Amino acid sequence: MDVLRKYKAIRRELLSKVPVFLEKKIAILGGSTTADIRKALDIYLLENGILATFYESEYARYWQDAMFGEQLHDFSPDIIYIHTTNRNVSVYPLPCDNAETVELLFQIELDKFTAMWEKLAKDHNCPIIQNNFEQPFYRLMGNAEASFISGKINFLTRLNLKFYEYAQTHDSFYINDINWLSANYGLEKWSNPSFWHMYKYALCTDAVPTLAKSIANIIKSIYGKNKKAFALDLDNTLWGGIVGDDGAENIEIGHETPMGEVFSEFQQYIKNHKQIGVILNVISKNENENAIAGLNRSILTPDDFIMLKANWEPKSENLQTIANELALLPESFVFVDDNPAERAIINQVLPNVPTPAILTPESYIQTLDKEGYFEVTSITKDDFSRVVQYQDNAQRSKLQTQFTDYNEYLRSLEMTAEILPFAPLYISRIAQLTNKSNQFNLTTSRHTQQEIESFASNENYITLYGKLSDKFGDNGVVSVIIGEIISNTLHLRLWLMSCRVLKRDMEFAMLNELVKIAKDKGINKIIGYYFPTPKNAMVKDFYEKMGFSLLEEIGSEKTYSLNIENDFIKREVFIKVN
Repeated sequence: MDVLRKYKAIRRELLSKVPVFLEKKIAILGGSTTADIRKALDIYLLENGILATFYESEYARYWQDAMFGEQLHDFSPDIIYIHTTNRNVSVYPLPCDNAETVELLFQIELDKFTAMWEKLAKDHNCPIIQNNFEQPFYRLMGNAEASFISGKINFLTRLNLKFYEYAQTHDSFYINDINWLSANYGLEKWSNPSFWHMYKYALCTDAVPTLAKSIANIIKSIYGKNKKAFALDLDNTLWGGIVGDDGAENIEIGHETPMGEVFSEFQQYIKNHKQIGVILNVISKNENENAIAGLNRSILTPDDFIMLKANWEPKSENLQTIANELALLPESFVFVDDNPAERAIINQVLPNVPTPAILTPESYIQTLDKEGYFEVTSITKDDFSRVVQYQDNAQRSKLQTQFTDYNEYLRSLEMTAEILPFAPLYISRIAQLTNKSNQFNLTTSRHTQQEIESFASNENYITLYGKLSDKFGDNGVVSVIIGEIISNTLHLRLWLMSCRVLKRDMEFAMLNELVKIAKDKGINKIIGYYFPTPKNAMVKDFYEKMGFSLLEEIGSEKTYSLNIENDFIKREVFIKVN
């Protein structure tokens, strides 16, 4: 409850810590009182670098605002969160109702929600977050409530399944799973009826931060604020014991002891993160051979890790080194170490790196899981192959050491690129990139999937995606350009590239194709913009290197110009395009 009791102080502190926020407008359409939900959500979004302006519907006016609300329309939300609960179901079946009556009531209720979602999507074209239904806090018919067609639990379960089906078939529609949250919290405490009858809260106020954190996790995932990698300790973190002292054969891992099973379950939990594109790395104070020996008898093997730093250097230095080698920011990592002293050092040296306080091995999974560091709102083909892509990058780096001529190294990669206007197949990945890419991003413009689709279909825009492959594998979509045509000039509203393909000439290949398309459309000038952020300093001179001329400088923001006919020189690249 500290989040609510100390709301103003926490908010002031967060506002003073973060130099630049992503500003978003969030509408909360509530079927119950939402004032404290807004406050807690505000804090958790600020923690993730999102400064929110809120619109709240009046008490229980969520339906009216969605269907007829002029104020909501004027607010023009970036995100709509619908906070409804089982108390907002219009009519429940009676125990004596037959299947036909129950089905009629069910369809009426489902139609009410789907009509609302479709109206909101049509009017506002923004992501929608919808609560599912928590279970009731009592069971009139006992266990039969779950199995009888007229049971309240059965009715809510069927509605939840239909909500999930809708989410599966509609982009930018997300479920906030209060059914799980309430069960995990404790349904009796969550649904304490005194809060409803006194304050019209559908959950106890102590549970509000839990709810708000879940919503914030969805929103920060939509806008690319997820973490990307683990930095994992070994001794007493991934296994019990100290491998250098006890020997690999004596560490606790496996089914021989209860504690060994605990560590095995935790390792499997970590390993499963690879399936959603999370990068695994080791940072351990150990001899390298001892670390390898321990991993060779673990569920997590050396091959599961992209970087393995087992040495006696400070862990903060090792983490920074890994970040540099993977072209990631340190704050992209979650540092997991059982030693509070090591966590304190990371907090001091790299204060933006999360260091969850893992305590007993039995609670490791819950401690990490409840934070939602890697909340999934979409999974693309690139997510499934990200670990392989970073492994391929390690092979490329190894190959580079064999060459003294960098151009010969590039030629040896046998690179091919696909550079084309946005295609439906890659829209989800393109939207993901616009929200995740921070370092090689000239304007850091963020866009939803609907917005990307509208750019792709608008003849006043030129859009390009770039995929890069070589003899080691496919890097997937790694570069995105969005340009707006005004008269005979193209204004570059977005240009980004994944840092894992730096120094491969992909940016020159993208410009070559962009100029080619621009010429075909009668465009003779390209305007580029650089808007600085704390994270994109690496591209502050990008346009100058690409042959653009500085047109205007206001503060640290710069505008550049390229006259296609007079100034553009096509750069030869070691990439076979399209």
